[in-house]
Amino acid sequence: MDFKAMVEEDNKNVFLNNEEFAEPHVVKYDGVTYEGEGEGIPVVLIKVKEMKRPVVVSNDHAEGIHLVSATAYLSQTDLGGIVPEQKRQIEISDGEALGKPFFRRYTIKTSDCEMGMITLELEALDE
Repeated sequence: MDFKAMVEEDNKNVFLNNEEFAEPHVVKYDGVTYEGEGEGIPVVLIKVKEMKRPVVVSNDHAEGIHLVSATAYLSQTDLGGIVPEQKRQIEISDGEALGKPFFRRYTIKTSDCEMGMITLELEALDE
């Protein structure tokens, strides 16, 4: 086994282990739903901070809207080998509402993939 394969296996068995750091989430990207065995794929989702939405010079600014920044780590294999692109939308399940999964829609600010581990910096608007 070469070094790259060992790192990918460690990422999957330790960092992206649902019993260690990751949690199962259903991910929707580019019209495709990724849910693994039906419970979701392992994702480490770290909500970095919540800040007030920057003042917009227009009349459509809504009070009480916040910008939520997050970082997501997931396996490239769990997304069928693709790497989500910057400035695109991605939806990640975030609990349930009315008995159905609730999805938060994020804009991908940065996207990186090293040795099979995808790192996404995300932003979303929230109340």
